[in-house]
Amino acid sequence: MKNSLILIFALSTGLLSSVYAQTEFRERLSGGLKAGVNYSNVWDEDEQEFEADAKYGFAGGAFISIPIGKYLGLQPEVLISQKGFQASGVLLGNTYSLKRTATYLDIPLQLQLKPSEFITILAGPQIAFQIAETNRYTYGTNAIEQEQEFENDNIRKNLLGFVGGVDINVSHFVISGRYGFDFQKNNGDGSSTTPRYRNNWAQLAVGFRF
Repeated sequence: MKNSLILIFALSTGLLSSVYAQTEFRERLSGGLKAGVNYSNVWDEDEQEFEADAKYGFAGGAFISIPIGKYLGLQPEVLISQKGFQASGVLLGNTYSLKRTATYLDIPLQLQLKPSEFITILAGPQIAFQIAETNRYTYGTNAIEQEQEFENDNIRKNLLGFVGGVDINVSHFVISGRYGFDFQKNNGDGSSTTPRYRNNWAQLAVGFRF
């Protein structure tokens, strides 16, 4: 009986501490780190004959939660985000594939809606700065990998987009889900080589709040 009372007391204390931490984070300035994966693809609105498949990439960085009262807030983030696509087919009897990984510095500015201590709904604009790109081509038994820093003025390096999603808050831990897409195409002034496209991606990450 004594051991049962001790166990119930310990569980109750832990639960109260968790609820207190949630309330504290909900109404004060806090920050944290998160890391996870992007599941990204591209689409083209110019009726270009190009089809692509989604690919996985890394996503991670830092965030700050700025309360505006109990139920509203702002959450800017700074993330390293790998996007891109993969494609394959047959050319002259040989199979080929292309995997493109574009690395961005994503800076979303999201409005927070906090209906409870445990759930935060977020949405807002995002600016993305392309840092680098890696292309891996395979044709038959031959493979070529090309990595380049972006200095070509014909490639749009700064992309405006939108991101939205949900954070699930469990004490200091955050499970973060997002969906985002670009408003602008990657081909800058229109003179860059094909494919012309816009990024879209789903993101899942786990974070720790301080």
